[in-house]
Amino acid sequence: MKIVGVTSCATGIAHTYIAKEKLDTAAKELGFEAKVEAQGSIGVDDLLTAEDIKQADVVIIAADVSIDKSRFEGKPIVNVPISMVMRSPKEFLKKVASKLEEGK
Repeated sequence: MKIVGVTSCATGIAHTYIAKEKLDTAAKELGFEAKVEAQGSIGVDDLLTAEDIKQADVVIIAADVSIDKSRFEGKPIVNVPISMVMRSPKEFLKKVASKLEEGK
């Protein structure tokens, strides 16, 4: 499974980057490919390209603020509070993968 994601919290500091790291680590441990963009208070880290998005099977938005989703049109999008990703990222990704398989 190829994942692209966006993380962003209300202040754009710690939780944004912790959630990004947890998603990256969990995806790697599960054998998934992932690229996660962090939208923090100092700007955007690991900006997703059009090619990243095109190749993705799913878009995960772990955010407590509004994220512009227009660039993800046509892709399955999973929106969750950032705390869900921080608490149990592997279980969350397993559920996402299972739901994608059901939809095929």
